[in-house]
Amino acid sequence: MIDRETVDRIYAAANIVEIIGEYVTLRRKGVNYQACCPFHNEKTPSFVVSPSKGVFKCFGCGKGGNAVTFVMEHEHMTYPEALKAVAKRYGIEVREKELTPEEVARNDNRESMFVVNSWAAEYFASYLSDEEEGRSVGLSYFRQKRGFSDATIRKFGLGFCPARGDRMSRAALAAGYREEFLTATGLSIRRDDGSLYDRFRDRVIFPVHNISGRVVAFGGRTLRTDKSVAKYQNSPESEIYSKKRELYGLFFAKKAIQQHDFAIMVEGYTDVISMHQAGVENVVASSGTSLTTEQIRLLGRFTRNITVIYDGDSAGIHASLRGIDMILREGMNVRVVLLPPEDDPDSFARSHTAAEVQEYIRAHEEDFLMFKARLLLEDAAGDPIKKAALINDMVQSVMQIPDPIQRSVYTKECARIMDIDENLLIAEVGRKRMASTGDREAEEFVRRQSARIREEQAAAEAGQLSVTRPVAGGSSSEALERELVRYLLKYGHRTFDFKEGRNIVAYNVAEVIFGELEADGLEFRNRVFNEILRLYREQWNLAGPGVEVPVHLFINHTDAEVCNAAVDILTSEDNYVPSELWRQKEVHVESDAEMLAVGVPKAVTLYKSKVIERLSQELHERLKDENLPDEEQAEIMQRLSQLNRGKVSIARKLHRLIL
Repeated sequence: MIDRETVDRIYAAANIVEIIGEYVTLRRKGVNYQACCPFHNEKTPSFVVSPSKGVFKCFGCGKGGNAVTFVMEHEHMTYPEALKAVAKRYGIEVREKELTPEEVARNDNRESMFVVNSWAAEYFASYLSDEEEGRSVGLSYFRQKRGFSDATIRKFGLGFCPARGDRMSRAALAAGYREEFLTATGLSIRRDDGSLYDRFRDRVIFPVHNISGRVVAFGGRTLRTDKSVAKYQNSPESEIYSKKRELYGLFFAKKAIQQHDFAIMVEGYTDVISMHQAGVENVVASSGTSLTTEQIRLLGRFTRNITVIYDGDSAGIHASLRGIDMILREGMNVRVVLLPPEDDPDSFARSHTAAEVQEYIRAHEEDFLMFKARLLLEDAAGDPIKKAALINDMVQSVMQIPDPIQRSVYTKECARIMDIDENLLIAEVGRKRMASTGDREAEEFVRRQSARIREEQAAAEAGQLSVTRPVAGGSSSEALERELVRYLLKYGHRTFDFKEGRNIVAYNVAEVIFGELEADGLEFRNRVFNEILRLYREQWNLAGPGVEVPVHLFINHTDAEVCNAAVDILTSEDNYVPSELWRQKEVHVESDAEMLAVGVPKAVTLYKSKVIERLSQELHERLKDENLPDEEQAEIMQRLSQLNRGKVSIARKLHRLIL
């Protein structure tokens, strides 16, 4: 058995565009990729790959899934075999074994840490908005000092941790969270006497979300001017958080990155937030850590183009130049923008509109290698020794580029800028690259990928993921089970307003579905839908109402049928509804809230009606047995009477819902 942690690593590393691109020719269409389906013959492409969701879907034959299930289907492998094939491709070691009780506990502990972080994020946000200390200190800082709107504060989940040293820890313990998870996540620190105190006390809070939107860590900024107090305090490394694998803001930026086909890299939390507020959303930050290969590869799932913004007077530009060489090594295209001397991304975004920021970037961005050569030449200032060092420095950068054509172009351009013999520079680049590159197969693979990406970019055309045909309607029990699963996966965390008499009551979608099903002890008959229901209920009970259950848990499920069902549901049009929901009255739904208020109660009620129908039919069939004992016959008649009363109740409820 492959443990869950290894499976998660495989899915985190798997680039669905790279993997499927090895089997079919994908062409960019808007934020997605399109091809003729490899699973059935077609002339018009209906096979779509969505990098942001990590899924593929053919709207011709209906096949869908993730990177692993694609390999499984195409190569006719078992699920474990496909996992191993993808793991091997990305150099991930897979050791099969039965999970020990300790390993099972470790997986459970990871989930518990996510839950604690989710609670803490809500606590910090509530303290910021509801408590006097939070409003007077934290909220005033965000509003007045940083100029963040309330909508921006809510979007990024900004908060405040009380100044009293253990208030958050005490609240967590009172809410039932265990000490071990408070300390494991770094939210609390244990004193020598065994008591807990808050790591982020008296700091404004910036939650750090992973790519699927779960809170993995926090950054806390002090508002004190005391130099002895560290300006920022960050969560320590943990089972769920590795700073080298996370990019601040990527969860919020990934859609915009795909739309614009480039990512803007800035330095800190407030840089990202201010840019988003200004309307420039394709922005991420490495958040105080040097850029890592893992972060670059994570970003590479959405674009091959990175623009780095430097403060105009940044003294750290020279120090960071060498670090960006690793972006070139990953086959990415890097450009640089220098802001005016008086600005950083935060202040620049606050004083300009989105259009002005975007125009400034377009007008001032410069190819990274050309920028580096020009900057270093200014430093050399005619000194031959410094110029020789500069040439070696540039060779070191150019040799990182995996694509030989691109590398050759840059070599020639650098030779021109630095006024050096081109053949000499070509020879030096080649010599150093041969000395440092051992994996020729990997180099060739990256070269092919870079060539394909350039071809796709040249042929790119505007467009979004287009669902050409809705799933057929229906009113069977299975169709209704599918509809309820769809509401959970897409809208389970949402609320809707429902009129009860003269009152308007807000309901949570998942709470309504689970409450109605559990009231009658109902489980789905379809095995796959029932597994999705079970897993969603389990995660929902841990996280609580209003917290979105990550869809990757279903898309990357170890059961391929569950994965395919989830992909099919998530990529289907939202107007799929059982026919009986709308057959009795036409309803024009304008918004998600209206759709949920109409659809969810009807879907649950119709499902219960279908269950009663089925049970009644089964009981009537049993009554036909001439040898049925009188006692059992009486029990069946009593049960049928109860079901008939249920039918009448549901009929009245449906009548009210329709009218």
